[in-house]
Amino acid sequence: MFGLFKKKSPLEKLQERYEKTTAEAYRLSKIDRKASDSKQAEAEEILKEMDKLS
Repeated sequence: MFGLFKKKSPLEKLQERYEKTTAEAYRLSKIDRKASDSKQAEAEEILKEMDKLS
C-alpha cells in the first residue's frame, strides 16, 4: 500500500519497456517476421541501455 506512490527508477522503467517490446516481438513473430526482427532489435537496444545504467 505504501509503495503506491513510489517512483520507478530509470532501470525499472527500461525493464518494463524491454518486457513489453519482447512480448510484442514474440506476438509479431507469428504474423510478420520482418516487423518481429525490428522489434527484437529495438529490445536489444533497450538492453544495452540497461547495461549502461547497471
